[in-house]
Amino acid sequence: MNTQIMAEALLEAERTKQPIAPLTETYEKITPADAYAVQLAQIHQKTDNGASVKGLKIGLTSKAMQEMLNVYTPDYGFILDTMVYDEADGLRTESFIQPKVEFEIAFVFNKELKGPDVTVQDVIDATAYVVPAVEVIDSRIVNWEIKFEDTVADNGSSAGAILGEKRTLLEEIEDITNIPMTVHKNGEFLDEATSAAVLGNPLQAVVWLANEVSTYGISIEPGMFVLSGALSKAVTFETGDKFEVDFGQLGKVSVNISKEVVKK
Repeated sequence: MNTQIMAEALLEAERTKQPIAPLTETYEKITPADAYAVQLAQIHQKTDNGASVKGLKIGLTSKAMQEMLNVYTPDYGFILDTMVYDEADGLRTESFIQPKVEFEIAFVFNKELKGPDVTVQDVIDATAYVVPAVEVIDSRIVNWEIKFEDTVADNGSSAGAILGEKRTLLEEIEDITNIPMTVHKNGEFLDEATSAAVLGNPLQAVVWLANEVSTYGISIEPGMFVLSGALSKAVTFETGDKFEVDFGQLGKVSVNISKEVVKK
């Protein structure tokens, strides 16, 4: 299985904004291990060209997202510095192919997390603070016609991240499994959920991630953040839309879809 050819096809789709056919159709024998190899090939090429890894994202942790995409196993992807947006700057649709936004809790770390035997207590000990976050997902696969191997190869369908400003220490949170989230779109109620939607506990999602990436010799390093998984279904957006997300004690995060955007 030529992972480099698949990686180049996805990179070209990202550059040209022209999605490709599902890899699972073109390469019917592709395995999850092949797909992660394709993902890493793209990340290595981007970092070789000057990008840096700022964080990781966990995908497909909630029942809502699993049912939405008909994929029932969590996955992960990388967030590079070129994918991090300031809340004040917003997003623009022209930067993506077929984007959606998801609403999550992000963990920021001040200690290394290195699997394969990471525990919940290890995650707690390594976490500096948590913040509300918005993840932008996008698919370089036509019409989101993805199976598990497609989204994995496509860097977990990740495309961007916006972190809220309020920082909350874990010891200040009474029950991290019961953090409420309310989403408004253009001033109108859109959705609500609680943090229990993320594998029952966002901490468990980070445990899963730290142990999973260790298979490839990857650890979560100090200064990195982890998007722990969407609490509800992803939402498409158009120019002019505004999302306001309230995570209760954790604070709020918002995103404007505008014509101009400045990347970090």
